[in-house]
Amino acid sequence: MPSAGVLARRVVSGRAEPLARSVRPLGAWTRWLHGGREPQEEEAPYADVPRPGRKWERKPYVTPMKALIRRAKEERRARQESPCRVLEHPPDNGLLVPHLVEVAHQVHSARERLLDGLTRLVKGECAIPVKRCRFCSEVHIGEVGHEIRTCEGPDSGSRNSLHVWRPGTVKDVVGFPYCYHLFDRVGKPRVVHKEKYVVPRLPAILELCIQAGVDVERYPTKRRTRTVYSIDGRIADFELDEEDGSQAETPPEPCSPCPSQSSSASAADDGAGGTVEETSVSELSSRTLRSWLDTRSGAARLMRKYGVVVCGYCPDVQVGPKGHKVRMCKASKHQQRDGQHAWQEATVDDLVPPNHVWHVRDPAGHGDGAPLANELKRYYGKAPAVVELCVRGGAPVPAQYRSMMRLDVVPPARDEYDLVA
Repeated sequence: MPSAGVLARRVVSGRAEPLARSVRPLGAWTRWLHGGREPQEEEAPYADVPRPGRKWERKPYVTPMKALIRRAKEERRARQESPCRVLEHPPDNGLLVPHLVEVAHQVHSARERLLDGLTRLVKGECAIPVKRCRFCSEVHIGEVGHEIRTCEGPDSGSRNSLHVWRPGTVKDVVGFPYCYHLFDRVGKPRVVHKEKYVVPRLPAILELCIQAGVDVERYPTKRRTRTVYSIDGRIADFELDEEDGSQAETPPEPCSPCPSQSSSASAADDGAGGTVEETSVSELSSRTLRSWLDTRSGAARLMRKYGVVVCGYCPDVQVGPKGHKVRMCKASKHQQRDGQHAWQEATVDDLVPPNHVWHVRDPAGHGDGAPLANELKRYYGKAPAVVELCVRGGAPVPAQYRSMMRLDVVPPARDEYDLVA
């Protein structure tokens, strides 16, 4: 009679073998049953897109709440010990971080190249079709929209959650959230409700670059040359002295990019200035995808020093040490907050939303010729809309998105999905 370990090994291998061949490999609990050892954490070959949270639940905190409470207690203790102190570390003291000025210029130029490349890929002669649902924010890259029932828009129940597709634009592929512009991020870090229509709004990624050192003529900002003081938790600025009062009246000189950055930006602009005939679609897709990766990586580096907050219930973003006071939140529980946002620490996905779309390895046979079937959605991968658009144009798949796109999974035919385990 076989032992219990042999029976467990047979049962587990018999159940897990089809899943490993189709979608998911053996888990840690299976390895524990196989060898009788403690489970070990190993990297899974497939990384699924995190499911969006429920509308009435708050987004998870990036930093644990215990760490935030401990940090607040330490700041309060330091403020009580020394009520009047000089803020030493930038950008809290009003000065720029020197080694991040060049990064800000790189992110700014990468964003411009990204928008220029997407415009050519979506609206050019060899345009790649983009579809947008009429009732929700779902986007699809391909000639024919998919038939996956994920629509949550108005009257979706009468349509059996099917999408109603219409032609999309560049804003559907990548949409940068807007925020209020801060003229003085240290002296006046918040916008009150009365200034709702007075303070201009601009893309949050552009506001982050401006606060980090990029000068845009349309959105002026205050550049300090001296550090500020913190007196009992309030910021005091003593830069306007009698000695250099006349010099302080003149606006500071704008920070110019480094020579290497300016030369590289000019070379990129010259390359971007060519027509579609001079640059092939594959080269344009590769350059656009590289700009997308540079924008996200550079924004992540800037966010380590410059604060960015997001509402815990809606996608509204504000760049700065504090969130604004404009009562414009319409998400869950906004009546309890009088329309104000529940600000918390933001991530790079909040600043540069990826906007995931469905991906299939063979679009000619499954995506463009026939729509993606709802029964086969577990065999399809997902990728950010920019990545999917550039990969359709001929760009190589980035390493960080290969597991999410499931490139080694072959979807079965429509009449074979019930035969696969």
